[in-house]
Amino acid sequence: MSDVTRILNAIEGGDPKAVDQLLPLVYEELRRLAARRMAREKPGQTLQATALVHEAYIRLVGSEAQNWTGRTQFFTAAAEAMRRILIENTRRKQSLKRGGARKRADLDEAVLAVEGPSEDILALDEALTRLARDEPVTAELVKLRYFVGLTLEQAAELLGITRRTATRHWTFAQAWLYKQIATDSTRYS
Repeated sequence: MSDVTRILNAIEGGDPKAVDQLLPLVYEELRRLAARRMAREKPGQTLQATALVHEAYIRLVGSEAQNWTGRTQFFTAAAEAMRRILIENTRRKQSLKRGGARKRADLDEAVLAVEGPSEDILALDEALTRLARDEPVTAELVKLRYFVGLTLEQAAELLGITRRTATRHWTFAQAWLYKQIATDSTRYS
């Protein structure tokens, strides 16, 4: 059992000191993942990687009781927390700067897969929510790759699937999300 898993079990068991032990073990990895993700944001992004990690960590070990069975579930939850924070930040910025008006833009496959600008994050989030209903593993793979910045190999390992399966899921997700976002953008144009 890894140190992270041991500490997560202690947190679940109600040990108040365990929360303090977890951060030093996972901070550098979370910081590196957040920095990779933030590097893809447009220039002028006000949210920094350190702030993203801190906010995600607070949400992860905050007031709600968590039931993580290990490192995989913790980092999957971290990916989800970072995704939500980025979505909320984008919504808040749009609300402030544009009076809440949403602007859709077409994405080409490469942009969707690697470097989507933050204006498109809301369209991606809506499509990803729909994908998760029918293909939860595929949606988790996208979250880990897009929002946390993991490589295909790292995401496959966290999800407990082979690289080949991850490649199939990733290829499907790119095509499916591209089609959904393109359809949505024509609907709102």
